[in-house]
Amino acid sequence: MPFCSSVRISSLAATVVATVLAAVPALSQAQQGMPDMQTQGETRFVCGGIGSDESTAMRGAMKSHPLSLLFARADGAYLADVGVTVMDASGKPALKTRARGPVCLVDLPAGKYTVEADDAGNVKKQMVTVGGKPATVDFRF
Repeated sequence: MPFCSSVRISSLAATVVATVLAAVPALSQAQQGMPDMQTQGETRFVCGGIGSDESTAMRGAMKSHPLSLLFARADGAYLADVGVTVMDASGKPALKTRARGPVCLVDLPAGKYTVEADDAGNVKKQMVTVGGKPATVDFRF
């Protein structure tokens, strides 16, 4: 009987360990205050920065992503709900989304891109080269 009990305990322990290990990436991201990364085609991205914890986490993660986008009014107040389109050099969209916060972190392959931001019909475009050190594009409306 002791052998059966130890097998059950070992099995239970293995299940608990596997469950905890599976949750570690989600816990790590949640602890950092970051929203979940999303995927669109081959592009991974996350937009957010609402609230001080999320804003701090997003800004802290900027150096870990090839492209960071920032949205604010001319007076410096942050903007959310901005339409975002990132097009590669051939004009093909690499990303099309609405930024739910003032910061978007975008993982793109190295290359030249046009970034278009639309705040309630006020459209601005900027060119950016991704590759080497992380690039930041700042849109002021």
